[in-house]
Amino acid sequence: MATTTATIDLPRSADAVWELIGGFGSLPDWLPYIPGSELSEGGRVRRLTTEDGGTVVERLQSFDHAARSYSYAIEQAPFPVTGYRSTLTVHDVPAAPGTCRVEWSGTFTPAGISDRDAEDLFHGIYTDGLAALARTLQG
Repeated sequence: MATTTATIDLPRSADAVWELIGGFGSLPDWLPYIPGSELSEGGRVRRLTTEDGGTVVERLQSFDHAARSYSYAIEQAPFPVTGYRSTLTVHDVPAAPGTCRVEWSGTFTPAGISDRDAEDLFHGIYTDGLAALARTLQG
């Protein structure tokens, strides 16, 4: 099993950032390469549309509003992995009032590629996504 994590510190309160990213259907609000998200099954499944017209289907595994965290699994996607599970969390940074840390992590089993290639793929997705979040908050 492979794993990767990306983080970013943002000059905003954790509650304010969670308000933007904490909804399971909110990716289009801050992630430009996901222009569409359609929820089903009472909000537990999201069908994402990618900027190139592709589809990714993900299922919510856990949601904790108080901890500002949710985890999800990929059910359908063009990625060379199986058993994908990811968690998105927003933490306060106690040493820096008014700052939060967003952490995006994932575990998965590569399928037809090396652990390193799979880790690089998702680390790039997470890092690009968190940079997009920072740009959205600046806008």
